[in-house]
Amino acid sequence: MNPLSSKATFEIKHHGTNPCLLLEGNWRDSRERPTVEAMESALDGALNRGVPRVSIVLQDDVVWDARLMAMLIRLHRYCRDRNSELDLNATPDAMQRLFRLATAVDNPPSRPPKPPGFLARLGEGLSHIADDVGRFLAFIGELAVAILRFVTGRSQTRIRDLFYFIDLGGPKAVGIVSLISVLVGMILAYLGSVQLRQFGAEVYVANLVGLGMVREMGPLMTAVIMAGRTGAAYAAQLGTMQSNDEVDAVTTLGLSPMEYLVVPRVLALILVMPPLVILSNSIGLGGGALVAAGMDVNFVQFINQAQDAVSLGDVTTGLVKAVVFATLIAIAGCQAGLQSGRTSAAVGDATTRAVVHAVVYLVVADAVLNILYDKLEI
Repeated sequence: MNPLSSKATFEIKHHGTNPCLLLEGNWRDSRERPTVEAMESALDGALNRGVPRVSIVLQDDVVWDARLMAMLIRLHRYCRDRNSELDLNATPDAMQRLFRLATAVDNPPSRPPKPPGFLARLGEGLSHIADDVGRFLAFIGELAVAILRFVTGRSQTRIRDLFYFIDLGGPKAVGIVSLISVLVGMILAYLGSVQLRQFGAEVYVANLVGLGMVREMGPLMTAVIMAGRTGAAYAAQLGTMQSNDEVDAVTTLGLSPMEYLVVPRVLALILVMPPLVILSNSIGLGGGALVAAGMDVNFVQFINQAQDAVSLGDVTTGLVKAVVFATLIAIAGCQAGLQSGRTSAAVGDATTRAVVHAVVYLVVADAVLNILYDKLEI
């Protein structure tokens, strides 16, 4: 009988306790070849009993090629996942050599690893937090040294870079800061008017808007805008430079990345934040005045009442917040950029991380400063 015309078949036989898979016919013809799933199903009964070995035996008329070997490799992994061994010692030498070559660096069993326990996950999380805090403190220390060198005139920071980032973070941010500020001022006025109308004290809406904008909403909302705008830009710029090996090139030239890249960005944001906060406060008061006009409080009354309610100390507390917020935003953006990976996906992750960290820093710093102001009775 011509083996090329015979149909490929398999049969399960048992030699003692171990099953034997007997292959016959032409295994080159894909139209007549059984599937590996059929062989797995035929072996399920024996494998479920925990047999240690499954033997492969080829009849003399078997015609095979690499496609049969691929099926046997899959069958080998199927048996291995069930703690059994696929034995090819009864097959031709060529098949045994191919099998040994294919399984020399075979993948480990596909059983999912045992999930770590609660204490292990807790310890891993605390370890990550400790690493992040350590990197954050180290970055702040390096930045403090770099700024000190800049103040003493020994820095490698270029003044023209400082002016470039001032222009990038200041005038070009006026539009979005103005829009958000006027809306925040109107929201504060509407919220206050709901209660003040019950007592006929609509004029005191100026106190609410003035103090709310100057002490809290003006610095905080401006900082959130700058975190999403400038902080993300810093992370994307430095992350792209990292992926293009430009940061390494700066180091190779004998320049400090902290002084050459980070210091101008940090100082620029510190310098532009107070003017932006003052602008935000002014426009927010204007938005509150528009709402107050609908409650028969004219503009002059609103401004006079706001002047009586807001002191220079209130303005100063908001500007101090602005400087602290600017520093934290710049640190979050620059740190995420310099510690970014070297792929486009890593740059995107660094940008996201910069914004998230900046917002967290802002909320924590705002709470700490408010508590400090309360304890100092400022």
